[in-house]
Amino acid sequence: MPHTTVPDSGCVDARVYSAPDHPVESYLSTCCHGGAKMAVLAYSLGKREINQYFCIKNAKLLSLAAVILLTVFHTASRYYGGGDTCEWLLSSGRFLGENVWQPYGCMMHKYKSIEAKTCLAGKRVAFIGDSRIRQLFYSYIQIIDPTQRENGRKHENIPFEDRSSSVNVDFLWYAEVNNSLKERLMSWTEVKDPSVKPDVVIIGAATWSIKLRSGSSEALQQYRANLTAISLPLEQLAEDGEVYWVLQDPVHEEILSVNRKMITNEQLELYNEAALGTLNSNKKNAKTRVRFLGASRQAAIETIAQSADGLHLPENTRNVGAMILMNAVCNKVLRPIDGSCCQSLPAPNLLQKLTGCVFLGSALVFLVLHALGHNRYWKSRPTPPDVESGEEKKPATAEPPLSHKAPFQAMCKMGLIMAYFYLCDRADIFMKEQKFYTHTTFFIPLIYMFVLGIFYSENSKETKLLNREQTDEWKGWMQLVILIYHISGASAFIPVYMHVRVLVAAYLFQTGYGHFSFFWLKGDFGLYRVCQVLFRLNFLVIVLCLVMDRPYQFYYFVPLVTFWFVIIYATMAMWPQILQKKANGSGMWHIGILVKLLGLLLFICFFANSQAIIHGMLFAFVYLVLQKFQVLSEGKGEPLFSTRISNILLLISVVSFMTYSIWASSCKNKTECNEMHPYISGLQILAFILIRNIPGYARSLYSSFFAWFGKISLELFICQYHIWLAADTKGILVLIPGNPSLNIILSTFIFVCVAHEISLITNDLAQVVIPKDGGALLKRLLVAGVFTLGLLLMSKTAEGNQGEGH
Repeated sequence: MPHTTVPDSGCVDARVYSAPDHPVESYLSTCCHGGAKMAVLAYSLGKREINQYFCIKNAKLLSLAAVILLTVFHTASRYYGGGDTCEWLLSSGRFLGENVWQPYGCMMHKYKSIEAKTCLAGKRVAFIGDSRIRQLFYSYIQIIDPTQRENGRKHENIPFEDRSSSVNVDFLWYAEVNNSLKERLMSWTEVKDPSVKPDVVIIGAATWSIKLRSGSSEALQQYRANLTAISLPLEQLAEDGEVYWVLQDPVHEEILSVNRKMITNEQLELYNEAALGTLNSNKKNAKTRVRFLGASRQAAIETIAQSADGLHLPENTRNVGAMILMNAVCNKVLRPIDGSCCQSLPAPNLLQKLTGCVFLGSALVFLVLHALGHNRYWKSRPTPPDVESGEEKKPATAEPPLSHKAPFQAMCKMGLIMAYFYLCDRADIFMKEQKFYTHTTFFIPLIYMFVLGIFYSENSKETKLLNREQTDEWKGWMQLVILIYHISGASAFIPVYMHVRVLVAAYLFQTGYGHFSFFWLKGDFGLYRVCQVLFRLNFLVIVLCLVMDRPYQFYYFVPLVTFWFVIIYATMAMWPQILQKKANGSGMWHIGILVKLLGLLLFICFFANSQAIIHGMLFAFVYLVLQKFQVLSEGKGEPLFSTRISNILLLISVVSFMTYSIWASSCKNKTECNEMHPYISGLQILAFILIRNIPGYARSLYSSFFAWFGKISLELFICQYHIWLAADTKGILVLIPGNPSLNIILSTFIFVCVAHEISLITNDLAQVVIPKDGGALLKRLLVAGVFTLGLLLMSKTAEGNQGEGH
């Protein structure tokens, strides 16, 4: 019995299978016995059990329940457990690898010199304390001026000034908390000249008190009393500025010198407890609070063994503390996208509010229609056409007309999905973390992915070169590789980066191949077709631009494929229109289409560096001509060419692949390698097509797992920006803190379900928004244009009012 296609909205009934439908099953069931047959049976039954109980409808219900529970959990945690990301930044975190520090629940921006100068321009920063604070001071000013180095000055004040930005950072030597320190702090609180008083104070001391008094209990009591004495001036300084108390880092007791042996970690903990219990003891107002820097202490626990003398921290740990302080001070000023710690999110703008009102209005209309009994709805939702590559399949039967309730139901669902997008990446609900690349985080998921792809291999309905199932498979595995590439931060590894560049070029190749094939074979240049493609490509992105307050170019792939669709359309539609029917009458028309393609190539060379499009169009033309003249053997099980030619082409393709991989692995600089990429990526795409299609048995199989993802590849690529990644792709969304593996599994599950539902919603709305009647379509285009113009005017007006307010 052939493979049974199951609608997306239902689950597989295992009873429809009466014989092996998998190619491996069919082969082994006829040729093998005993253990092999048992293995085949286990494989078959296992896959059918999965298909029976796990379908997309049930998956979406589970993902909805998970989103609701996670939203409630994180909201409650923020409200009751403390949701101040500044506290998260300053108090806890972990190392990713050896040098990358990850604060708990938020992202830490790596500040460059120009950014630090911009943030601190005209400000004074004071570091007060002993030699460990002096180390922190040097790491801090090295962010501002990387040429700064420790100059060996000890037990004295050290000034630093950057005249270009009027930044002043001073280190003041106060080894103990005593009356002398109190007088210094009091002088700042009483001074009338604001230019003398520091805007930021970083202070901490304890080791000298332990050392000079041999860790006695009396010294600890005096330390606590002195802290009480300086707490009031510190809180007064915090009213107009920022004050950070640096908790004492641990020591490596085994290698401390004899005169420091009394400085034990037990003593340091007692002094830290004294600071935590004394400062801020009477003040709960956040504006006058002294903040505690304890994250660097956590970092030091892991690295203090690398200390040269057991007391002072290694350089990378000091740098962590300095960068934490820079984030605490500057994130709320510069608002970097990848610096979510210590940064409050802006309120929704006018367009975001209007978009929310549209979705809310749609939900109300849907509820009213539902209450009035308008329940007629389509029984099954057709699979959306492949608008990226231009391939379409006409349904076997005419699609039933949608009810009046259907578009409002679709908009209601879209509104709920956009609310999830907003909560993930524009609200202080879910956590975010930085990416960190390791070979394990990229290659292990890659292996799992391809194992699943092989597990779900099926017999193909067609055996033609680049048939629909094969192109869906191709897009599917490429999209999954790109997703793994993005979430693992693999762009830091140049060989992987160069291979993924080929995959992006392959997407553009498919765009040129698919759209050229459609226009060449069908000659449909009507407005309806154009609007359908443009709507399906751009609907999600336009909605995200409104909801997430991002420019259209931010979702770069959609503008790219939209632009090239228009260019291909113009190339094929302009006079003279050359189609396959016309070319069959005279071979001169083949020359005419080649001239058109040559003109497009010249356009690309002068105005755009994206040869993959023209490669795809040229390949489609050559293939369709060869197919017309029956040069290719595309029967089931037949090699594409003669045995000799097929073997030669396969050998050349494999060598091409290996040569490119060796070259990519030897790349040392992205810029230089990118210059070569447009000229050699086409060869790798052609090599893949030949390897995948020359053997007849390879054309007869495809992976339904990859093909399923290929059908929603556009939605997957766009949705990852905000509900899988975070901070506009700069970080990773954290739904389950403290368990990265489980977090990735759950966020991926929800992300895929959302992308699939959006593809169906887009398909439903396209049937309503883009009517086949030309007059009605023109009217709707006019209304859409006026509406867009109105939105732009309101946006400009709102921006102007905000500017005047500031």
